[in-house]
Amino acid sequence: MFLQTDEQTIEDLRLFPKRDQPGIMDIYNQTYTRGGEALMQEMFHHPLSDQQAIAARTAIIAAFAAMNAKFPFEGAVLDMVEKYLLHGEEETDGHKHALGEKEIAGGVAAVIELLHKVREFVAGSGLPRIPQLEKERQRIMDLMQDTALAPVFQDQPRSKLSFAAVTAYDVLIRAREKDKVLEVLQFIYLVDVFISVAHVAVKRQFVFPVPLPRESGTLKIEGVYHPELKQPVANSLTMDRNRNLVFLTGANMAGKSTFLRSFSTAVYIAHMGFPVAASHMEFPVMDGIYTTINLPDNLGIGASHFYAEVLRVKKVAMALNDGKALFVLFDELFRGTNVKDAHEGTVAVTHAFADNRDSIFIISSHIVEAGDALKQKPNIGFCYLPTRMNGNIPEYTYKLEEGITDDRHGMIIIRNEGILETLKNGKKD
Repeated sequence: MFLQTDEQTIEDLRLFPKRDQPGIMDIYNQTYTRGGEALMQEMFHHPLSDQQAIAARTAIIAAFAAMNAKFPFEGAVLDMVEKYLLHGEEETDGHKHALGEKEIAGGVAAVIELLHKVREFVAGSGLPRIPQLEKERQRIMDLMQDTALAPVFQDQPRSKLSFAAVTAYDVLIRAREKDKVLEVLQFIYLVDVFISVAHVAVKRQFVFPVPLPRESGTLKIEGVYHPELKQPVANSLTMDRNRNLVFLTGANMAGKSTFLRSFSTAVYIAHMGFPVAASHMEFPVMDGIYTTINLPDNLGIGASHFYAEVLRVKKVAMALNDGKALFVLFDELFRGTNVKDAHEGTVAVTHAFADNRDSIFIISSHIVEAGDALKQKPNIGFCYLPTRMNGNIPEYTYKLEEGITDDRHGMIIIRNEGILETLKNGKKD
């Protein structure tokens, strides 16, 4: 079972690298194989929504981390195996490229060496200590003992093979038993991902979140920060069924978007069963996660930013109406319209969201006045990121506090930048 999400959320959280910026996946991706990298990308696209599945994946990675496990297979051997198995009939300029005798001999030798190493690995002292991986380990053990692959273990790795033997092995590996060898490769890719993430957890001191039953409703993250920041400021926030919506305020440069991205990234990554940038985390396993941090205008359908926001709220509302338990985040709700409409819309939508006690919401807004109307709901909490004035200079702590901000420093910043003087003293025609 996979977590329900969408491309907007993936874009908001910057999960994948783009031409001008890295992605969250880059932090976790220390894989040795192309197949491992592709599998990790698939995991990032499809987080889990089953508590047992998340707990099992977390336990596997934590076990590899505790062992300080190293990837046990040689990259050069794997590259040769992949080329031999997966690229032997690749089309080049419209023509299929057949492997030459030397490439076939090298591929056969690489497969033999790899399968010997796999058998040693699955029978070794490390892997059997991970019960959550026992089913996969046993499956590979069975493959290694399959009579169809028995000839592979009759020759020692890197032993010289006759032309006839190479030909016979080529038929065995690339024709009769190719699916079995490919299944072994998929297992290696899985191990590659787990060891990669375990290495990152140890090196960065990430914490393994604890998944809770959906009905618990408790989301507790201590010391959360954005993993891309070099000098992050950590924050903590606890939400539950008695406070399932937090209304966040603060000045534009106070760090709201960074906190929201840090918090929601942790929620997303936790549903993958991966460790997160925090000191402690426990979370209810949700059906879906939707964030709205950088919502673009939909020029393709002639939609304004405000209409795009309305459609986004509608999408979330329909998912809630289907009975889904969601984690929902809106940064600066209804920023695309006038203050009066934004005020009324923010209050109405936030009130309606708060009635869905099975879901968790964080709504940020620059309309602090909306807070007064929201206080009548006992399950709405209020947090803000403060601005401290050092004379006429605003300073930001980036530390979350309880309550609603009363900061009014916009004009001070405008004056500090000398904008009005520049306009007043500018050249006149």
